[in-house]
Amino acid sequence: MNKYDLGKKAQGEGGETVLGARDLSTHSIYLIYGILKKGDPARKLRPGRGHEEIICVATGSMTLSGGEDSQELGEGEAIYLKGEESFMAEAVTDVCVYVAAGGHSPGGEHHH
Repeated sequence: MNKYDLGKKAQGEGGETVLGARDLSTHSIYLIYGILKKGDPARKLRPGRGHEEIICVATGSMTLSGGEDSQELGEGEAIYLKGEESFMAEAVTDVCVYVAAGGHSPGGEHHH
């Protein structure tokens, strides 16, 4: 069993880290751990072609905006994104921690 300190990795990688192919030797699944601080630039949340993600706020809250849609996502709440769907995320609270669990869409191909 391997243990991964995602909080430390995220801090060292600009606020977001991916636990996936590099660490797990698989292209099927991945997990993103992100830390957004109030005042940080907006961060794009987008799975990309052939992928889908469930994004869940672990602590705090964030505002998601994309096109004409804007909503707040709070602790314990989640959204589902597929392919090129995207939102820009900004922290509402001092710190917002989120996790995105993703993988290939049915029939999706992996693109590097």
